[in-house]
Amino acid sequence: MSTPEPPGRRHSTEREFDIVLYGASGFVGKLTAAYLAKNAGDARIALAGRSQEKLITVREALGVEAQSWPIVIADASDPPTLNAMAARTQVVVTTVGPYARYGLPLVAACAAAGTDYADLTGETLFIRESIDLYHEQAVDTGARIVHSCGFDSVPSDLTVFALYRRAQEDQAGELTDTNLVVRAMSGGLSGGTIASGIDVFSTVSRDAEARRAMNDPYTLTPDRAGEPELGGQPDIRWRRGSDVAEALDGYWLGPFVMAGPNSRIVRRSNALLGYAYGRRLEYGELASMGRSLVAPIAAALATGANTATMALGSRFFHRIPRRLVDRIAPKPGTGPSERMRDNGHYTVETFTTTTTGARYRARLSQRGDYGYKATSVLLGECGLALAFDRDRLSDLRGVLTPAAAMGDVLLDRLPAAEVSLETTRLA
Repeated sequence: MSTPEPPGRRHSTEREFDIVLYGASGFVGKLTAAYLAKNAGDARIALAGRSQEKLITVREALGVEAQSWPIVIADASDPPTLNAMAARTQVVVTTVGPYARYGLPLVAACAAAGTDYADLTGETLFIRESIDLYHEQAVDTGARIVHSCGFDSVPSDLTVFALYRRAQEDQAGELTDTNLVVRAMSGGLSGGTIASGIDVFSTVSRDAEARRAMNDPYTLTPDRAGEPELGGQPDIRWRRGSDVAEALDGYWLGPFVMAGPNSRIVRRSNALLGYAYGRRLEYGELASMGRSLVAPIAAALATGANTATMALGSRFFHRIPRRLVDRIAPKPGTGPSERMRDNGHYTVETFTTTTTGARYRARLSQRGDYGYKATSVLLGECGLALAFDRDRLSDLRGVLTPAAAMGDVLLDRLPAAEVSLETTRLA
């Protein structure tokens, strides 16, 4: 794979900015701004949001690299300001969520302007609505609308893409049974992620059609009728480690909380890429519960708790007073201390078996709290890829996924961002 050209060397002659970071005064927005300030070279970047005062404060804290960055005032409740912002830049990177509440006007603005877009959403229903409303328009204008560019769902999407590339290189056939396993994780869910989950539960508990869409493993597919029937592919399950890979013999695996949105992104990637991974791809996500005597009990309890939460929450959540929920839940824009962010980390391993019987593992690991620091790195790199590696991105346009839009570019970029990703052919 080739080495990516340093950012800032190839500016668009058509737009005033290379990247506009929208939501720069929020918690993850500040972290993303700090990452770009250190790694974006002479890229033309602007900070955007509702409050000029807050944006100036953010800029002043970023150091000399960012002091010339312009401020752009834009508000999700004022679509003309979003239209004006999208028309000025090659790429909009947004951290403003919950996306179902605030995201569609910006998607609309970018799709109309032919502007590339990257966000952090893990909200499946929002992505489905984005596809239904703006995919065709984005195809026509040449915009890449790329959802889920953070911890949700770059590790999932990119490890499967890396396995596909490795099997393709080895002429080992197509992917079949494929499972991501979270081997280690330290950090916490962001206030924005929790707020997004609350909005999803609130919607599906009121709307049977939304509930059906959330339960469909192919709800994000471009062509639902064209998908293979491989069973339910449940998001909540527990398995012996040896059922996934010999390397996990003795371990017990339980449900991973973000399996639902991540798995649908992976399946959409496969469909957008013309089923390059294979028509028999079955994909799931699990979390390691260890190999102690209590590990199978922990896996079973976690599975039962998740099943009960989803079953009850998807039908009765709307009956809980929203004021009570909002009082208890962490607020969007809040987050852990710098020490906690720096001490966080995660490692995921994705295992697959191909149609020829070859077995592979992709291991991705990253330092930093997965919900904040690590996510800001992934989002920043996606934004830089869209801005400066345009001649190496896929030819696809419309509402895309990270792997479908920029899989090969991210495989090149992420090691320099201290994201380790390696593939191994197993015995």
